[in-house]
Amino acid sequence: MRQLESAARAFTCRLAAHTGLVPRRDEVVFVDIDSKVKQVYGPAKQGASFGYTKQLGLHFQIVTVKTSTCAPVIVATRLRKGSAGSGKGAASLLREALAPVRAMGITAHIVVRADSAYFSHKVVDVCRKAGAAFSLAVAVKKTIREAIMQIPEDAWTPIKYASAVWDAEEERWISDAEITEIEFTAFTSKKKAFHTTARLIVRRVKRLNPKSVPAGQAELFGVWRHHVIFTDSPFVLAQAEPMHREHAVIEQVFADLKDSALAHLPSGKFTANAAWLTLAATAYNLTRASGHLASAFHAKARTGTIRRHLINIPARIATGARRVTLHLPERWRWANDFTDLWTATGQRMPT
Repeated sequence: MRQLESAARAFTCRLAAHTGLVPRRDEVVFVDIDSKVKQVYGPAKQGASFGYTKQLGLHFQIVTVKTSTCAPVIVATRLRKGSAGSGKGAASLLREALAPVRAMGITAHIVVRADSAYFSHKVVDVCRKAGAAFSLAVAVKKTIREAIMQIPEDAWTPIKYASAVWDAEEERWISDAEITEIEFTAFTSKKKAFHTTARLIVRRVKRLNPKSVPAGQAELFGVWRHHVIFTDSPFVLAQAEPMHREHAVIEQVFADLKDSALAHLPSGKFTANAAWLTLAATAYNLTRASGHLASAFHAKARTGTIRRHLINIPARIATGARRVTLHLPERWRWANDFTDLWTATGQRMPT
């Protein structure tokens, strides 16, 4: 299984180098890590168990790489049992993922983004040893609340969202917020070598729904809700905070995988399903590369759209006089994109 995963990472490196799937000219490259529980059915599935979703399933992690001008590309995967915690094994998977990212020839700033399940000294240690910055969400617990209380009221800077965001907890649309930053030392309960001092970026939004005020926190949090990021990225506050929120793009990758090979995990054997996950990621990357070579539109389109437009096409192959003739649809909207894709792969278009 390890050999298959290693071969898949090496293939992704060669694919990116050959197609330019991950641009090298961009100033910053984002590496996102997250996990998802894939629901399965039947007691015969090895490793299937109940986790935080309360559903029988297998829990997989993926690591993606993207820039501001390209769609995400999967660089590492790992399948775990369903009851595994979201951040379990994250440090080792991230270590395996950062090596092929550098092998792609990327010399830009690398920023690792993750939610609060991955806020750990092990993840930070891997990032720093690999020469990457980190941007990790942090749960608002006692030490974080104490740090927030030290922020003076005049330190907050208003920001405006490019588009309103629906907040399910508040049951309202959020269109503005305030941000600030403060120096913070994390992981002080660990060995001194793991103590990490970096920026704590805090975003606060007005709390209008009194039902969402946590018990015993009415005085400090009665007016505001706080979202916290721990980061050592070189970007200024107004850039670093929106950059982290774009970590949500990994949910689109999950949706694309579910819309294709990960609609199910077909085998009763755990290792077979782990191989299926690796091959699903490879198929995703191949489809993404096809869209990148075809047109600017398909470069960022969903993989399902690429399959419908350029792969699952109603064509007929005919042979005669030692020639292959490909009969494509007449007045086909994507004919030029298909021709560009075929030409970019170095193939001679059938007559």
